[in-house]
Amino acid sequence: MNTYLKLSVVRLLLLGLSIFTLPAFSSEPEAGGVASTPVEFIKRPEVREFIQTMHEKHGFDTAQLQKWFTEVHPRPDIIAAISNPAEAKPWHYYRKIFLTDTRIRGGIEFWEKHADLLARAEKQSGVPARILVAILGVETLYATRFGKHPVLESLATLAFDYPKRAPFFRSELEQFLLLAREEQVDPLQLRGSYAGAMGGPQFISSSFRRYAVDFDQDGKRDIWGNPADMIGSVANYFEKHGWVTGMPIATMATVQGDRYEKILDIGLKPEHPISELAKYGITPKQAVEGDPKAALISLETENGNQYWLGMQNFYVITRYNHSALYAMAVYQLSESIAAGRTAGATAHPAASNAGS
Repeated sequence: MNTYLKLSVVRLLLLGLSIFTLPAFSSEPEAGGVASTPVEFIKRPEVREFIQTMHEKHGFDTAQLQKWFTEVHPRPDIIAAISNPAEAKPWHYYRKIFLTDTRIRGGIEFWEKHADLLARAEKQSGVPARILVAILGVETLYATRFGKHPVLESLATLAFDYPKRAPFFRSELEQFLLLAREEQVDPLQLRGSYAGAMGGPQFISSSFRRYAVDFDQDGKRDIWGNPADMIGSVANYFEKHGWVTGMPIATMATVQGDRYEKILDIGLKPEHPISELAKYGITPKQAVEGDPKAALISLETENGNQYWLGMQNFYVITRYNHSALYAMAVYQLSESIAAGRTAGATAHPAASNAGS
């Protein structure tokens, strides 16, 4: 076989593989010669198959599903957003997004406004009010920024145009349609994040169905407009994921030698009691009551790596978002809000220098 034929065969093989790995696009190229206009959802066989499955499995009306999928469109910007998350940034960059005077002041104000609800949620769940406030602060700036993307459109895009996590997002799309039917809301009207998270707590659809609660018992689970349900739902989420009342969350640590790297490689789940970490060259900077298990966390600052020990409750925060950066932002924001509230201040210096 000559060189030209060999190259032709290789190109054909690669083309065949791309059919199974790339999102669906039209065959008409743009000016640059690359076809990049997404094929409408309703025209795709995998979407029609999904519609049929929802009809057979859950009794959805096929015509109604077809109508909904005709009214939403593929969103390349959603793919771009999920491919470049903030959690991929270094800690010193990520931290500046959330540890701000505005967010701390907002947390103090939110706490004062909803003190009774927060106290009741803390009493029932064991989750400190400052953590509940900080979650809502990180997620939606205290229920003021829910996201602008139509949830059905976001989830459909990720379910059918994002092969890396398509099974997960198809499951969430299924859960979303069930949620909309159960809560009697129009799926075309709900908006959220680019990944389909919704309401003040930014629950994905499966989390809403499992953990959202009617905290004020008005007959609805409203995480869009009801602070009681937002607060109660976050508290329920953490309680169900194993929050331990009174246990410390995290503490700074020092490391020596290189054996500590073995503990770093384990991940975020606490596996070793703090007393055992000394033999790996890991020492907490402050005494920790008892001898809880901890995980070692490394954060990239502008002045080198910073090390922390995260206990069970830190790990629980990462169940909300599987990122040490996220959990640390929640923890440090909660501490700054609590300190500012105790001092009766409207801001706290921690916003500009803590953890740098």
